[in-house]
Amino acid sequence: MEKENQDEIRDYGTARIADKTGGSGIELFTIIGEIEGHEAVSGSTKTTKYEHLLPKLAQAEEDENTEGLLFLLNTLGGDVEAGLAIAEMIASISKPTVSLVLGGSHSIGGPLAVSADYSFIVPTGTMIVHPVRSTGMFIGVIQSYRNMEKTQERITQFIAAHSRITQERLTELMLDSTQLVKDVGTMLEGEEAVKEGLIDEVGGISQAFHKLHELIQKEKSNDTKFK
Repeated sequence: MEKENQDEIRDYGTARIADKTGGSGIELFTIIGEIEGHEAVSGSTKTTKYEHLLPKLAQAEEDENTEGLLFLLNTLGGDVEAGLAIAEMIASISKPTVSLVLGGSHSIGGPLAVSADYSFIVPTGTMIVHPVRSTGMFIGVIQSYRNMEKTQERITQFIAAHSRITQERLTELMLDSTQLVKDVGTMLEGEEAVKEGLIDEVGGISQAFHKLHELIQKEKSNDTKFK
């Protein structure tokens, strides 16, 4: 089991955390570096590959020994479609989920951070929200602009639906031109992210584990009532 865990951490950034009875209990996932989409990024860049993460999430959903999932995030963002796919997958998991932002969860990292049932950010953690950008050829016609707008709306709708911030306020922060030197957008540190309603609470790993165990016990209690 220990060798299997070491391989999982090395290959996929995941780990099974045994509970006191020896079961798997909690499945740990890391979302770090750049969210890689359909095209592979530079070999020297740390990435989270959605083709690795999605099957692992599906496996955790079906594994009867997995009671909850913990996500550790430190990402600068990346591919929008891949990021949203992962975020939607996390949001649709029936088991308790908790996220913890360590370092930063920027750009498409926003939906990933809020997709869990409950979210934490460390005091020095940051979140950067900004408009959707084009990373490839951009045809300067109205249809291209509308497609960008629609993509941005998908992101703001998802974040607003899974946090306490309104879509209007999020858009306002995205379009702020007074904070970032070479771009529009807003950087929120730990307390600010909570105050704006993006993240639920400031805390670290112990608080994240405590909350996840709390949600797991609540889930067990609900299951007992319906039996």
